[in-house]
Amino acid sequence: MQLRKGLADAVALADHAKAHILRWGNSSEHYRKYFGNAPSGEAIGYYEKVINGDKGNALFRCDNPDGNCDQPEWGGHWRGENGTDETVICPLSYATRRPLEQLCALGYTVAEGESNTYFGSDLLHRLYHIPAFGENYVEHFAEDYAGALELAKTNETYTTHDSDTLQYFALDVYAYDIVVPGIGCPGGESAPTSATETPTSTVSSAPSSVTDAPQVG
Repeated sequence: MQLRKGLADAVALADHAKAHILRWGNSSEHYRKYFGNAPSGEAIGYYEKVINGDKGNALFRCDNPDGNCDQPEWGGHWRGENGTDETVICPLSYATRRPLEQLCALGYTVAEGESNTYFGSDLLHRLYHIPAFGENYVEHFAEDYAGALELAKTNETYTTHDSDTLQYFALDVYAYDIVVPGIGCPGGESAPTSATETPTSTVSSAPSSVTDAPQVG
């Protein structure tokens, strides 16, 4: 049940991120913060892959076939050569990941919080490792929030297929548009304020189910 809810949260984050870009494009200060002046089509496409793309043979496993869940602080892992379509979710994730309804709660900010604090954003990362979603093209060019912002300033070509950037942007605009409209919980700096960008709230907060979601095993 938690995993199904986490997948629904991942779809909700992707759905709203796509809606924000479609509404504002790179006139959005949030967009420029994470993607620089990169064309928006690629980012839209990789969010759309999560929402409506063919899930192929993607499988989330709840066992421990490779023994990696025995390692402290491991919340899960992509199986790589052991199973390119498979991701393992370890028990730690079920005990620590938060639902999207708690975004901006308990002192969380996008700048200071981890991108895997929420099950939905953590699963976005894990989905992009699976070829059906990331196409072996979405990679880790930045390693954290600061790295994602630096990438937007120095090498925007990579931003629209950077896993961390896609996660942080989705969290930031969901917080700004839906959770605390016009404010969000950016942390570390003031929220972008633009006369041309007002909260985009055309997307419902969290779908109750995910059509054709990856298998849960």
